[in-house]
Amino acid sequence: QMQLVESGGGLVQPGGSLRLSCVASDTIFNTLNVFWYRQAQGRQREEVASITSLGYSNYAEDVKGRFTISRDNAKNTVYLQMNSLKPEDTAVYLCNTKAPWKPNGYWGQGTQVTVSF
Repeated sequence: QMQLVESGGGLVQPGGSLRLSCVASDTIFNTLNVFWYRQAQGRQREEVASITSLGYSNYAEDVKGRFTISRDNAKNTVYLQMNSLKPEDTAVYLCNTKAPWKPNGYWGQGTQVTVSF
């Protein structure tokens, strides 16, 4: 059972930056597409960014130009670099990867990002 562990969240002022990490326990992670989601209190979970196994990325409209997703296969890790953070970016950020043998995918426990003065 592959495990995903997120880290890097915290409290940051508006305009600041954070880099989130998602580390997987299995190298098969490197062959899968990976997604970052976020869930703000009282709101539905939404997809923020994704990256394919070949490194092609996609972003939600409201984070384009501010967030960058990347992966380091040598470390079984996917990153989410978040710049120019806004209060509306406040949420729990979760890493997810989907696999044919696991329809609901693998999820990490999430990391809290709070953007506030």
